[in-house]
Order: sequence, then C-alpha cells, then structure tokens
Amino acid sequence: MTFASGSFTPILTNSLIASRLWTPNWRNGFFSPFNMVHTFASTRSRLLKNKNHYKRLALSSCSRSFSCQSTALSDISSTSHTVSSNGHLRYGRLMPCPLQNSPPRVEHLVVTKEGPVLEYICKALDLPPLYVEDLIQFGAVYYALVCPKPPPTASPEQIKVYEEVTDPSILRQRTSIKGKTVREAQKTFKITRADEIVEAGTYLRVHVHPKRFPRCYDIDWKSRIIAVTDDYVVLDKPAGTSVGGTTDNIEESCATFATRALGFSAPLLTTHQIDNCTEGCVVLARSKEYCSVFHGKIREKKVKKLYLALAAAPVPIGILTHYMRPINMAPRLVSEDFVKGWLLCQLEVLECKKVPWPSSEIQRTYNLEDCGWALKDFAYECQINLLTGRTHQIRAQLAACSAPVVGDSMYMPAAIAEIVCPGSNPFGKNKKLYSNENDKSLAIDEWIAQHGKEPSVAVGLQACQISWDDGQHCYGARLPWWR
Repeated sequence: MTFASGSFTPILTNSLIASRLWTPNWRNGFFSPFNMVHTFASTRSRLLKNKNHYKRLALSSCSRSFSCQSTALSDISSTSHTVSSNGHLRYGRLMPCPLQNSPPRVEHLVVTKEGPVLEYICKALDLPPLYVEDLIQFGAVYYALVCPKPPPTASPEQIKVYEEVTDPSILRQRTSIKGKTVREAQKTFKITRADEIVEAGTYLRVHVHPKRFPRCYDIDWKSRIIAVTDDYVVLDKPAGTSVGGTTDNIEESCATFATRALGFSAPLLTTHQIDNCTEGCVVLARSKEYCSVFHGKIREKKVKKLYLALAAAPVPIGILTHYMRPINMAPRLVSEDFVKGWLLCQLEVLECKKVPWPSSEIQRTYNLEDCGWALKDFAYECQINLLTGRTHQIRAQLAACSAPVVGDSMYMPAAIAEIVCPGSNPFGKNKKLYSNENDKSLAIDEWIAQHGKEPSVAVGLQACQISWDDGQHCYGARLPWWR
C-alpha cells in the first residue's frame, strides 16, 4: 500500500493544535523521556551497504558536541531561527541558545517511503539538514514502528490515516514487527543518528522547538561540583537548569555539562530529580550499576533530603500532611483531607525564621517573577525535612498553607486567589460543598486556571543537604541565592 507524497503530513504538520491532539498529557511535556536506545531491524546491514550514499546526510552527528563555554557562542553568528519577510520562520541551527523559548511545535509524521530519517524529516517539514541534525542530537526526534492510536479528539482525516497504516494486511507485510504485539510496536524510542534508515509506515514525532536552557552556558560548572568519587558525583545544581534533560532536550542538562566539565568520557547518569527552578544538591551516578544502587536506597528510604524554602508568609513548625492528585500534570493539586487514591505528601518544618525579602537587584539577577504578593518587606526562611518526595511537593504544600515560595509564578497566584476569595480552592480548608460532581469538576477547572506558568529561572527553594546510609555520606550546597 502506498500513499501520495505528503498525504499524512498536511494533516499533522504546521498546526500546533493538531500536534497536541496526537499526544496525551501534552501540558506535561508530551511523552515521558526514554533512556532506551533502539535501532530499526536490519538498519546496521543496510547502512553498511549504503554508507557512501548516505554519508552526505550524516554530517558527523555522532562526533559533534556543543561547547559548554558561553564564550564559544560569540563565534556563531546564526540563530536557531528568524522570521522571514513573509512572516514564516526561517530555521538555521539550534546554537547559539536563544534567551527565550519558542512556542511549542511538535509534528507527527508517518513515513511514506523508506530512506534516511534526516532526509525524510527535511522534506516533510521543510527544515534544513543541519537543524534536523541538531534536533536529533538534542534527543528531540522519536519513532515507533507502528503509528500510535490517535486520541478521541482526532479528526476524521487523522483517524483514516491511522486506520490505513495500521491495517492488519499492511502490518503483516512488515518484517520489522513480526513477533511483536501492536502495543510493543507502538512504543516510542529516540532517533540517535541522522543516518538511521526508517521504513515505510514508521511513525515519527519531531519536537521542532525544544525547550531551551540558556543558563547552562553562563555557569562555571567546575565550581558547582561538590564531590567526586569512583561511584558518583554530587553537584550543586543551579536554578534554571534541568538535572537530566527534558523529553526534547538531553543536551542542555546538568548531567551533560557536568560530564564535560569533569572531562569524563562516560556520561553521568541521573539518580533523582529536583525542579528546574530549584537549586541545590543532586547525585549523578558514574555507572548504571551505581545508578541502580542509589535508586534502591531511595526506595528503602535511606536517602535524606533537607531543603531551604523562602516562603512569603510564616509556616508552622512541625509535620505538614497533604494528599496529592495522582495526575502527572502541573499544577499539582493537593488536599488537606484524605482523598482515596491520592498520594500522601509529608514534610517536616524544622525551623522558620524571618528574613529580608530579596532586594530588587537580586530579583533581577535571578529573573525572579513578581507574582503580585502584597507584603514584600520580609520573607520566611524555612528548613524542611522532606519525608515524601513528590513532584512540586514543597511548592504545592506551602502554597496550600497560604505561604507560597517566593517567586513561584505557578503556585503563588493560586494562593493569592484563595486568600482574596476563600473557598476558591475546592480542596482547601475553606472548601465549599458541591451539590453534584459536575459543579465540583467545574470548580476544579477554575482552580487550576488560577495557577500561573512555570518559573523561568529561580524560586526561593534550595536542596541544601543530601545524605544517605545514616549520614555516612553527607553533602551540603553553598549558601542559597537569596542570602
């Protein structure tokens, strides 16, 4: 079965909405990152036979690496993309790193003719080869042997294409998926080389505008190294950076830049996460074996994490308990009362002391966002023992206590809304009684809308200390940015 050139592309490209429709939980960054490296069936043998033919397309993607030094950016005159005279984006390279992120653009394609993945994406999306090559190095291109099932919101045209390319009579002709279930064949993996061959019927997902982290190029990474051992490295992560990268950008990450700063040949591996806007201690493993060991320590609750939080209002000393909605999407909603199926969140406030609110100069330095908090003479520095480690836990719990983290542009607006209009939070202490589930669902949607966007660089939160094995290994971060 063959398709006319571009028969699938117009349906799914050049439309942000269409791209999002094909991806569940798009607000949370589309698909979760995958660490597996997968190659197509028979790719190696075909590449060997066609090595010279595809050499011009490879463009040395495997050997090239981006510089960690911000000074190197001055030598590159091109930007990732500019606007042409007709208003369309003109793409060049992903480097130098832009100061602002572009609007998300995720394209979904089905390959109509076997060939090099670089060549197909360039033609289908009208992108220059060097830009697509950069996307592949950034980990922004994914594939699946079989197109995933579209969501209920997909258009009739999208559903038609899906049914055509997944027709059993078509799938039976593809040797690459023999022995696999449809679910197995629909799993997505990263494209790792520009010269990989993709066969007809292969699904491609291209994150054309990866999330960027310009602060990576401003950091003296060697100065952020706390400890180096044979098994792990402890890093004082700067705010405004990602520990291990994002779904569409594994290049601009703490793990990558710390690896290069230390001159290691093997990449450092992520053992745990802290939010991009949070600074402080993270442990990076030097081998898969120790990565597994550290994960085991976390599961066995042998790892202790202390945080410093700069709250906008005083927080009571003692244990705070909430329950978090088990939906992997920001904002994270928490309830003071037990809700069946929701996740237990506990933290212990060890100390809370009054400190000056960060000066205007410091706020500018760390791009701290003015979220509308009225009283800015004093803040409250809290030392917190994190008892459960949920995503956004400290930020969500403190906001639920009307003491949001300073600079938290996501949770502080909602905290202000609840203070101004008690009962806005359908899970707070002033929650209203709803006559039916539909009214409550609407109230939840309205509460979510009260939250803002994710902070661009920093919030008042630092992972100030990490220890494990009953304190046998204990490491601390430098002073927090607000001091």
